[in-house]
Amino acid sequence: MKTPARLASLLEDGLIDEVLRQLMSGKEATVYVVRCGEEVRCAKVYKEANKRSFRQSVDYTEGRRVKNSRQGRAMAKGSKFGRESQEAAWQSAEVDALYQLADAGVSVPVPYNFYEGVLLMELVVDANGHAAPRLNDISLTAEQARLHHQGLIQEVVRMLCAGIVHGDLSEFNILMSERGPVIIDLPQAVDAAANNNAREMLERDVNNLKDYFGHFAPDLLSSEYAKEMWALYARGDLKPDTALTGRFHVSHKAVDLKGVMREIEDTKKAEAARLIRLAEAKADPLL
Repeated sequence: MKTPARLASLLEDGLIDEVLRQLMSGKEATVYVVRCGEEVRCAKVYKEANKRSFRQSVDYTEGRRVKNSRQGRAMAKGSKFGRESQEAAWQSAEVDALYQLADAGVSVPVPYNFYEGVLLMELVVDANGHAAPRLNDISLTAEQARLHHQGLIQEVVRMLCAGIVHGDLSEFNILMSERGPVIIDLPQAVDAAANNNAREMLERDVNNLKDYFGHFAPDLLSSEYAKEMWALYARGDLKPDTALTGRFHVSHKAVDLKGVMREIEDTKKAEAARLIRLAEAKADPLL
């Protein structure tokens, strides 16, 4: 096929040897199948901001770090340099997330290189060696739905333990590979600790999985994995191998306000007494 302009420099610099075909075109990128030596890989070419339908939102970019204060000021002002910096940060967010999640053992495509707005990564394939289908393109039995749902919940747990929330997880960005479900499309990934919207996004991701797999296994629709997961994470008790139950109990027990106030007053009195003793000791070192 004719070489896309955005891939020409990768051919010239020897990062890829041949463009085989276009695999898909999505809201923020076009993906090509390429040959790199003896291996077949993917080249994800990010679309320019004015040519894609997925708009960057402060909900996603909140908490993301920038390289320096100059970039931060330019991005805040919306200058040309700022827009270019914001676009570069948006693209590199997926690259950073992929490397981080791959290191954490999350089932994502293996990243190989990021060059001039093009991400080179593993081509995820099915048992026959063909490009793996998306989850929404296959039919499942109730047993398969429960199995894959449980596996993906564990992947989301590993992601959260690595400090990342996908932010747009659904049946449309999960590939069914020979090794099981593989999570893709992470440019909107958010920092679980630094982004105030992380909890809401996690619940949306997990509930998207519940709703989809619930079509095949209706018993999943009553599960509460998102709330259980976040509660454990917030307490610092969530581990990559934590076994979740899918149940979450919200306590409606009334708070003993008078008891809390008494504890606060007792603490204040104890602190006041300590300060008095400290002042007396300073005034008379022999005490």
